[in-house]
Amino acid sequence: MHSPRRNRAAVFEQLPFALVMLLVAVAGVRIWQYHWRQGAAIIGGALLVAAILRAVLPGVRAGLLAIRGRPVDVLSYAGLGVLILFLAFTITDGPFGT
Repeated sequence: MHSPRRNRAAVFEQLPFALVMLLVAVAGVRIWQYHWRQGAAIIGGALLVAAILRAVLPGVRAGLLAIRGRPVDVLSYAGLGVLILFLAFTITDGPFGT
């Protein structure tokens, strides 16, 4: 059986991932409310947050954000985030704010 201190440490290791998933959940709500461009922009922002967290946190503290090596993770998260933001801001057919 693990000690309570060790269990708390394991929970805190997953906070960066939980933050990113919270942003994705907010994006999902916006998309569900037919504000798909805002939702896409939030998802892109969530990926950029993931890239920043992965870049600054050591692998042990990054939790589930650490998939591969740090450079691969940061480049993957940042690249996908920028791509999604680009698509959200450049696809026309409806105002961004609605």
